[in-house]
Amino acid sequence: MGQISVTPGFSDAERPQAAHLYWQAFGEKLARTLGPTPRGEAFFAKVMNPDFALVARDADGRMLGLAGFKTGEGSLADGGLRDLLSTYGVLGGLLRAALLAPLERKVEQGTLLMDGICVGSEARGRGVGTLLLDAIKGEAAKRELSRVRLDVIDTNPRARSLYERQGFVATGQEQTGPLRHVFGFTESTTMVFPLP
Repeated sequence: MGQISVTPGFSDAERPQAAHLYWQAFGEKLARTLGPTPRGEAFFAKVMNPDFALVARDADGRMLGLAGFKTGEGSLADGGLRDLLSTYGVLGGLLRAALLAPLERKVEQGTLLMDGICVGSEARGRGVGTLLLDAIKGEAAKRELSRVRLDVIDTNPRARSLYERQGFVATGQEQTGPLRHVFGFTESTTMVFPLP
């Protein structure tokens, strides 16, 4: 395995690649609301905020994965109603805003909220996810926060296993109810990593 480093942010030129990674990870869940794929990737390329991203790169600088986070100051997936309206039109934007609202998570005091972790398919199994999680924990410590929180869906047991190996503990579940037909999952589990 070659050298992999994790650094903050990404350049404007890397926006399409970051959006592609994000869609690779979450496109199945978001396809019915933000698809088709080219439109969804274009939306994320426009709204992603690199100030809330940690990026894993190989020795040649190629992006292998990224982890986003959310604080009271902003988030990686920073799009709002105006962005939805400009991408999907008035009716489409309003409908998507209503469907996405239940997925919105508030940031609790003292908490770094993960806003997605994505590892490119060609980089899986190389420890990239673990490096990104370690970097997220380091970011929370640097900000003097007391914990990292994330939510994992029931259709992603591989991610949940990684989080458990990394010391995250389940603290609750939330059912999606009828929206399971829109997003393709039945429940999400909240997991927390307390910082020393």
